[in-house]
Amino acid sequence: MRRIRITLSYDGTDYHGWQVQPGLPTIEAAVEAVLAEIEGAPVNVEASGRTDAGVHALAQVAAFHLRNPIPVENLQRAMNQTLPRDIRVLEARETHDSFHARFDAVAKTYEYRILRSAICSPFDRRFVHHHPYPLDEARMAEAARVLEGEHDFTSFATSDESDELGRSKVRRIFSSAVTREGERLVYRVRGSGFLKHMVRNIVGVLIEVGKGNIDAAKVLETRPPGPTAPARGLVLVNVEY
Repeated sequence: MRRIRITLSYDGTDYHGWQVQPGLPTIEAAVEAVLAEIEGAPVNVEASGRTDAGVHALAQVAAFHLRNPIPVENLQRAMNQTLPRDIRVLEARETHDSFHARFDAVAKTYEYRILRSAICSPFDRRFVHHHPYPLDEARMAEAARVLEGEHDFTSFATSDESDELGRSKVRRIFSSAVTREGERLVYRVRGSGFLKHMVRNIVGVLIEVGKGNIDAAKVLETRPPGPTAPARGLVLVNVEY
């Protein structure tokens, strides 16, 4: 039995997130369906994390076991020939048997893109949050830096089934920054891990800071956070091991 690690890029617009859900299109379901055809049997795929409905990925990492002896370069080609056009395998390679895409990850980086121009191009609309209204971007950048370090992010997380397990919601944020890139305001965050909706909730709070509704120095004290930012502006940039 071989352990295969793949790197995926996808446009999450038309999917209900990564995780398989009965009767709904998901990234995991699409990938597992293709691998089942190649393997001739069900294949369980584990990702570095479950991106939400509508969230995108530049470099999601996933892993699975495969009995088929197909060379990894041919596996990559076969998968891309069968997968929907909005999902692509960027890399496939063999790894050690104990590799786990989620538990072996040491850091992840996400970007959230806010379009500040008056008009949103139809070519951008699936990948940005269009917000042409006044924002104090300097205050937003100040607030983003406050999030760096180790903190309890309970107030920035949406409840899910894992809450019953009582797991810690303390996370370490290595870097957190808001920068202007042309007509886009980009929030880039690198951390040890992220809770459900955590980045989108952070962005919602940063926007409220930009509107003047929250003090930049008190973003960690916000209870509850501001409105959750739309999924379409969020992309998983990379996963580090």
